[in-house]
Amino acid sequence: MKIGVISDTHDRLTTFRRAMSLFQRMQVEAIFHAGDFIAPFAAKLIAPAAVKVPVHVVYGNNDGERKGLKGVLPQLQDGPLKVELAGRRIVMEHFIDWLKPADIAGADVIITGHTHEVVNETKDGKLYLNPGECCGWVNDRCTVALLDLATMQAEIVEIHE
Repeated sequence: MKIGVISDTHDRLTTFRRAMSLFQRMQVEAIFHAGDFIAPFAAKLIAPAAVKVPVHVVYGNNDGERKGLKGVLPQLQDGPLKVELAGRRIVMEHFIDWLKPADIAGADVIITGHTHEVVNETKDGKLYLNPGECCGWVNDRCTVALLDLATMQAEIVEIHE
């Protein structure tokens, strides 16, 4: 099963749209967004009406307009979010420091965002994945990840304007 992983879109619609187009072209079967949408108008790009696959989402530290975001994404919640897909246990939280050791212990894949830095490493049999920033504001790079749950391998993909 191939999933798209994205974080820190920060209202930058051009890169967010390109990332969503990539996920569609790659025929991902689910999308995980690790927070920091910022405003409801941006969250509409990943809303159930816009995306034809399951979407798993958590709030980030900059998602202040929670009521409006929740109106667009009813499934949006505070992390940690725990999901099982294709026999893999996935835990997602906006910031890795917010996870408790028990959250990590029970997971095969740990998805985070917040730092705007790419992390794609296996440690103690667990895949730690931060797709970096989709917005490109901090590092001047828009990156997302494509994760294959069968192989437990993630590819970081740079989105160009």
